[in-house]
Amino acid sequence: MKLPAILLIAMAASPALADEVLWDKWGVPHIEASTEAGAFKGFGWAQAASHGNILLRMYGESRARAAEYWGADYAPLDRYLIAHDAPARSLAWYRAQSPQMRANLDGFAAGINAWIAAHPDSVPADLKRVLPITGVDVMAHAHRLMQFLYVAPMARMLTPPAAFTPTGIGDAGDGDAGGSNGWAVAPARSASGAAMLLANPHLPWVPSPLTYYEAQISSPGYSVYGATQVGLPVLRFAFNNNLGFTNTVNNMLGAARYRLALAGDGYLLDGKRLAFKRTTKSLLIRQNDGSLKREHFVQRHSIHGPVFDVGGEAIAVRIAGLDRPGVLQAYLDMGKAQDFAGFESALKRLQIPSFNIVYADRAGHVFHISNGILPRHPTGGSHAYWAGIVPGNRSDLISTEIEPYESLPKLLDPPGGFVQNANDTPWVNSLPRVIKPGDYPAHVASDEAMSLRAQMSARLLAGSDKLSFAEFTRRKLTTTSLLADRMKGPLLAAAAGSDDADVIAARELLAGWDNRFQPDSRAAILFETWAKRFAGPGLGDQRNFAQGWRLEDPVNTPNGIKDDAAATAMLKAAAQEVVSRFGRLDPAYGDVSRFSAGEAASAPGNGGLGGLGLFRTISWGPWSGATRVPQAGETWVNLIEFSTPVKAIAAMSYGNSSQPGSPHRSDQLPLISEQRFRQLWLTRADVERDLERRDVY
Repeated sequence: MKLPAILLIAMAASPALADEVLWDKWGVPHIEASTEAGAFKGFGWAQAASHGNILLRMYGESRARAAEYWGADYAPLDRYLIAHDAPARSLAWYRAQSPQMRANLDGFAAGINAWIAAHPDSVPADLKRVLPITGVDVMAHAHRLMQFLYVAPMARMLTPPAAFTPTGIGDAGDGDAGGSNGWAVAPARSASGAAMLLANPHLPWVPSPLTYYEAQISSPGYSVYGATQVGLPVLRFAFNNNLGFTNTVNNMLGAARYRLALAGDGYLLDGKRLAFKRTTKSLLIRQNDGSLKREHFVQRHSIHGPVFDVGGEAIAVRIAGLDRPGVLQAYLDMGKAQDFAGFESALKRLQIPSFNIVYADRAGHVFHISNGILPRHPTGGSHAYWAGIVPGNRSDLISTEIEPYESLPKLLDPPGGFVQNANDTPWVNSLPRVIKPGDYPAHVASDEAMSLRAQMSARLLAGSDKLSFAEFTRRKLTTTSLLADRMKGPLLAAAAGSDDADVIAARELLAGWDNRFQPDSRAAILFETWAKRFAGPGLGDQRNFAQGWRLEDPVNTPNGIKDDAAATAMLKAAAQEVVSRFGRLDPAYGDVSRFSAGEAASAPGNGGLGGLGLFRTISWGPWSGATRVPQAGETWVNLIEFSTPVKAIAAMSYGNSSQPGSPHRSDQLPLISEQRFRQLWLTRADVERDLERRDVY
């Protein structure tokens, strides 16, 4: 693929001529402002234009007033946020910001209000109940997203462990729905001698608080290009002329659950009975006739935190970092930084509650950290222990401090010349391995097996060859299944002696397959169907492998087949299942796996489940007859080389707008289907050559 060089990203060396948004033909806003707060206003204006419906919906939710606006279905979320005092804390966090950041938050809110006032028919009437938006609302949404979707989601905190089924984001899922890929390649491994960065989050395609939005923001002292989640006023995936960074979901435990031993109307702690603190809370709930009814409830608090009835037990939830209101400031300062020292200084403040962060810069540094606000547990205990429900009757188990920056696993400029993360634990963030689990607190990360997607990520970068930007891009786009590379040969050997017609047909089909999940692949569906039997529906069960995963050989295990006859029987059953669903054994992958972004348009799919060892990750939804569409996976994909000029390409799989009728809801589906990228327009001259419209706000 020929990748054109692009001009150096425009820095704000001189003030912008006006506060305006230049919209390019892909619906990407390029915001130019004469002040920082003005840039935030422009970003709020742009988000309301592109995502007004979901923006107002989630701001209402983050206020803990969604039931008041839209009915009883939202009451559980309201109660959960109110129980944690999120509304009051959001106000306190807003007041704790610097005067400049308060002005920024107010500016972002003003931009939202201004867009909707200028376009009153752009959002439905029921969503306008949330207006006007304030700077406190912007902070409340950041608080809700970080602490109550990523760190302590209601679905995980309030579900009995035996009944809990991971769904992806922030709830101990395997990362296919709630994960990301991130790469940074050092100059020693780059053909141009310039570092390269890949930002590649994977989150749901259905519009939600997890939807990504691409933008360029330029004001004096702040000039960045990247993406963030709708509702946030700062870019979480960003690059400037000198550095860039991306995020992936990690499994750092910023919250703990405690099982209380009840005693009368109180609870036991260190053998003594303590009384609950009881506070009467309330919420308004909109009734079917439009009237509002106030509901009161008594919220119990133990010394641990708010207490909930979970499966008939009293469970207290304790979240670390509720006294750390600087997450938005940290991301802003990371984007403003011009070197690693400035970037790391923002991280060292420990304001970002979670996430792996992968970084590269013009000076040639590459860096990975498994970041988070992690409770310190002097009593010890493994990650698995603290991920469960721990005894609430011992005060020595109640964390009152957090781990320092030095205790977080991190790696700067490794000898292998790269860092990577694909939601795996940090122990294989480069090859050869450098950091060791024993050097960090036991609860900092799980000891679970490295996923096949993460193994493929590391394998794609391992070695000593020098990568051109074109090769860097080609490896990102690979649709080869590591599981197929590893297991197809043993499977064919295991089934070689069978004279069953279904098995023979399946063997012949698999033998001629190149192990890629491309639109014209004829054996991909068969192999996926067999793999879900061999490794379980979630593709994480290792019982049928001859050799399980080992940290000592992390990118070559698990491997082998334990029982040839059982694997052969699974192949026969898989073949029959495929024929039953599709009427043939060899449906073309892209005919049945379709890229669709909420509109009638669709395109042939490629890539697939991370559990198959696919780096090009798509988590498909359930079959609807003989077709399926993405549930999650490739969203914002951005590749950067810090050459002179900077090279930068990207695609936003589901488009850069979720508003009904927008031409940018599905206009990038052909790019992801054809495995192409857009050149990013980084200067005003670039943008004006492909200008869709200009808004002066």
